[in-house]
Amino acid sequence: MSESSSATGRPPAIAAQGVAGQGVRQPALAGQPYVYLGRQPILDRSGALTAYELLFRSGADNSADILDDRLATAQVMTRTMGQLGVPAALGRHYGYVNVSRELLFDDTIHLLPPGRFVLEVLEHVQFDEAVSARIALLRRDGYRIALDDVSAMTDNLVKALPCADIVKIDFLQTVRDTLPELVATIRAAGKTLIAEKVETREDFEFARSLGFDLFQGYFFARPEVLSVPSVRPSRIALVRLLALVASDVGVAELERELRGHPGVVVQLLRLVNSSAYAPARPISSLREAVLAAGTRQIARWAQLLLYASGRDLPWGSDPLVQLAGTRSHFMELAARSLYPNDPDFADAAFMTGIFSLVHVLVGSSPAHTLERLGLAPAISRAVDGHEGELGTLLRVALSVERGDHGAAQAIATEAGGAFAALTPQLVGELNLWAGAWFSVCADN
Repeated sequence: MSESSSATGRPPAIAAQGVAGQGVRQPALAGQPYVYLGRQPILDRSGALTAYELLFRSGADNSADILDDRLATAQVMTRTMGQLGVPAALGRHYGYVNVSRELLFDDTIHLLPPGRFVLEVLEHVQFDEAVSARIALLRRDGYRIALDDVSAMTDNLVKALPCADIVKIDFLQTVRDTLPELVATIRAAGKTLIAEKVETREDFEFARSLGFDLFQGYFFARPEVLSVPSVRPSRIALVRLLALVASDVGVAELERELRGHPGVVVQLLRLVNSSAYAPARPISSLREAVLAAGTRQIARWAQLLLYASGRDLPWGSDPLVQLAGTRSHFMELAARSLYPNDPDFADAAFMTGIFSLVHVLVGSSPAHTLERLGLAPAISRAVDGHEGELGTLLRVALSVERGDHGAAQAIATEAGGAFAALTPQLVGELNLWAGAWFSVCADN
């Protein structure tokens, strides 16, 4: 996370003033819950504002208190896209968002319009073959990739450079004598260079002399804190919305459902007006929002809200959320392996994984939950009776979760047909990939 080291020392809250795009901060009222978002300017060589890095903030005191990188970024996304809105948070500028390895692979990353956001890959992400391939896909979709907190030419940086567009060099951590060679090497690779954690005029002048393109740090501005009244949508409402999307209902039915949940509607309207999918004029009606977003974007948003809210536990520490997320993504990846050209089947497999545990997430019985959701028949039969191909995939997932890979292989062999593709080696690889999304942090 690209802040100066003293950021953890809880500097005083900075009022939003004096920079383009500001004026959205509101004073907190006693007894009224607010959510907070930090942003720190990124400037060019002339001192003009070009972008903001968006930062998780746990309160108005400008502190982060991050225990889980994935949860922090999920909350930055929901607060930026659904509560503040991109125009209020960024104005006309780009936004840099910290991304962990898990979120790189999560489908909800596509909620960030590539024309407005740069994905800032955290320094501890190891660039193996899987990460490099995933980033290549994201860059093909139009995202720019920044490498965060670089301080030396490590083996990991050598692997990462071909995947990146921007490199942020940490002025506090880099040995001063090694800076010229480090900068020259990265510039020779054709990357945009950002000097981050620049805290003095001497640092700034030195960075300019080395040829840095952009600058960020306390010398220019500490992170400012934006706030907005908290809107916490009902988990039942989000689950019901996911169920309707899974059932492939029409726009009218989605609109009827959303009208009963104003908190979700407010966030959906902000999402669509903030996204790359909005028309030239702002969307003002619910029907326009549903049509503009499309069901896949709505599903991504509901998933993000569902898991970012959690059950009053950090995202990575909630065992039910972790299990539901891992199971659903394992099933989605397995479905793609079975039928690479059938994205609808992969979506249905993901939804089956989600709804196989949703009764626990919302505190109800399986039969009562399924009855109220009105799911597509194939998903209901898979969840309730393990029927059909989706049911077979669910049985495979359950066996893998128990560590019984022999049973998983026996189920795939008995099913035959496309399921022959689920070899023990592939199942093991898919399980590792799926676990990356919602695995529990080692320090939690």
